[in-house]
Amino acid sequence: MTSAELAPLIEHTALKPETTPAAIARLCEEAVRLGLRGVCVNPIYVAEARRRLDGVAARPLVVSVVGFPLGASLTATKAAETRGVIDDGADEVDMVLVIGRLKAGELDAVEDDIAAVVAAAGGKAVKVILETSLLDDSEKIAACRLSARAGAAFVKTSTGFGGSHATVEDVALMRRTVGGELRIKASGGIRDFASARALVEAGAHVLGCSASVTIVGGG
Repeated sequence: MTSAELAPLIEHTALKPETTPAAIARLCEEAVRLGLRGVCVNPIYVAEARRRLDGVAARPLVVSVVGFPLGASLTATKAAETRGVIDDGADEVDMVLVIGRLKAGELDAVEDDIAAVVAAAGGKAVKVILETSLLDDSEKIAACRLSARAGAAFVKTSTGFGGSHATVEDVALMRRTVGGELRIKASGGIRDFASARALVEAGAHVLGCSASVTIVGGG
């Protein structure tokens, strides 16, 4: 895999609380210049990112996050946030599942929460963030299966705020679980070309990276 082959898989990410409008402008410029899949921004910056990218040939997608980073918002709040970011121009939504309820075995509640966001997305792709560093393998498998049943398009490894990085082992487990039913986004601590390539080879279809410029330049 070359840098040119990797670039269209990367969602260039700026989700830190200190992110400024100037950082969003730079993120969008870099995504266009490098030919990346999209940008992933907090809800307050969706309209700004969409404004900067509209009219660009082969426009990068605008992706936003819901219930981020804890997943512990009310389901109604997640649904409203989903509608809000889509109204502002988001093409896809990355939601954090209800981690505590999953760990408590309250699987119907987890599925209902995901399904509410999927319904609010109105056909836009929803990625379900598992926060794999907080789950054991059986919980990761359950989360993948619930995401599929609820109508999600992707499962995603982590928020990047959970204290652990995306791993080849987690991506491979998720790929074995979902097969061709869902796609996989690896995110969290991806800092170099070799790591990015290894995650794709393990089964990731999309990568969420804040170090995109370094990664693409390193291939």
